[in-house]
Amino acid sequence: MTDHTISKKVQIEDSWYQVLEGQFEKPYFQNIKQFLSTETKSGKTIYPPGPQIFNAFNTTPFDQVKVVILGQDPYHGPGQAMGLSFSVPRGVRTPASLKNVYKELASDVSFTIPDHGDLTDWAKQGVFLLNAMLTVEHSKAGSHQKIGWQKFTDAVIQKLSAEREGLIFMLWGNFAKKKSILIDDKKHTILEAAHPSPLARNAFSGCKHFSKANEILSSQNQNSILWQI
Repeated sequence: MTDHTISKKVQIEDSWYQVLEGQFEKPYFQNIKQFLSTETKSGKTIYPPGPQIFNAFNTTPFDQVKVVILGQDPYHGPGQAMGLSFSVPRGVRTPASLKNVYKELASDVSFTIPDHGDLTDWAKQGVFLLNAMLTVEHSKAGSHQKIGWQKFTDAVIQKLSAEREGLIFMLWGNFAKKKSILIDDKKHTILEAAHPSPLARNAFSGCKHFSKANEILSSQNQNSILWQI
């Protein structure tokens, strides 16, 4: 695997770099880099750490994506964000939204709720855990929503839609559902549900997205996702 340096300490896996190469030289992406550099130099803490900003891309190469789970922005507490949507490193308390994802898994497929929130095993199987914003400032949820990340991640979704076939997009909550306009639903499956956040009052429960995804993958003669972690 060849990595391409985006900026100091920030690299992206080769297949993604090739697919997205035109984006990195565009003015909006240069603005993102400048913004993050300025914020860091001013003493602000940005999550996740630089080497993990493209963790979803580096763990799930472009041609290995089977399922896309779209999050909004990274967790904004110390040690939580790891560059995979909904995921936290081992040893960090499992966030409430992920707990509800686990509850749904336990009722939908063969799944025992783990004592951690690290979803890396999913990513290695082709579950692309993409946040619409790839960075956030400490303790300020949504603080990087307007710095240009959505232009980048919208381009990512459009590339997946255009250049791959048979993908499964899980869009949870109104923010994620709005991204459906970027996806060709004649080539791909879009599964929509309420957000797993406790604020949605259990509306996520019963969506059965995980068994549905495996049924679709099996129908395409692809290996199912082993959801147990």
